[in-house]
Amino acid sequence: MIRVFVYGTLLVGESNHHVVAPYLLSVRPGRVRGALFDAGAYPGLVLSGCGGETDVEGEWLVVTQEGLNRMDELEEYYGPGARNDYERVWVRDSRREECEGWIYLWNEPRGYPRIPGGSWREYARRKQGLGSML
Repeated sequence: MIRVFVYGTLLVGESNHHVVAPYLLSVRPGRVRGALFDAGAYPGLVLSGCGGETDVEGEWLVVTQEGLNRMDELEEYYGPGARNDYERVWVRDSRREECEGWIYLWNEPRGYPRIPGGSWREYARRKQGLGSML
C-alpha cells in the first residue's frame, strides 16, 4: 500500500485520473500547505519559500506499486538526483498529522502565475468558464 497526495489532473474525475484508476485501492480527501501555480493544462505545487502558502485541496490516493510507477511516468520522475520534471517527496496532511505519503512537486514556481484559493478543481472550472465566454 502506497499513499500519494494528488492536487491536479490525477484527482478523481480529472483528465489524468485514468492513469492511476486501475491501481487505486482507496481515496480520501486531504490538504497540504503550499502554493499552486498554473502551468496551463495542469498545476504545479511548491511547498514553501514563495510566500502566501495556503492549504491546497487534494486527495490521498492509496495505490499499488504499479500505480506509483505509472504516476512516476506521468510526472516525469526518474528517481532521486535525476533530471525530473516533478520531484517526489514525503509530506504530511496539514490537518491530519497521522496522514502522510508521497507528493509530486516543483522546487520553485518556474515563472507561472499563482493559483489563488488552493483548489485546482475550482480554478480550472472558473478558467474554463471564462474561456467559453470569450
